[in-house]
Amino acid sequence: MNNSTRLVIESVFETSNKGTIHFGEVIQQLMSVQVEAYFVDYRSGRSTYFLPNDETLDLSFEKPNQKITEDFQGDSIRSIILDAQKGKVMYPEFKQLSQTAGCIGYMVWMTGQHVTYYGRKGETHVERFPD
Repeated sequence: MNNSTRLVIESVFETSNKGTIHFGEVIQQLMSVQVEAYFVDYRSGRSTYFLPNDETLDLSFEKPNQKITEDFQGDSIRSIILDAQKGKVMYPEFKQLSQTAGCIGYMVWMTGQHVTYYGRKGETHVERFPD
């Protein structure tokens, strides 16, 4: 992976985790360096970014202080997503709220323009990118 791509991904990761950029900005910046998808695993505290040439970059973040809720609450996840899209919820709060709703992680598919959210028992919620 070239250094400029790595720097963009690391910058997006850092500013998103600080809650200073919105999801749309994250997507725009990552697509500018050809990231085609990324996976966030709350339980391991890792985000993995995937490039079209199969190169990856793994970055670590602080794992949750409390156990992620057992029951996946798809309706709550949807509500949290909508608040994030409206700018009412930034990423640090999004992580906490989605974990409380039973989300263990998610996969963002830039090329497919959707996000798949996962629960402990294999439950999923798929959310299309807003128009």
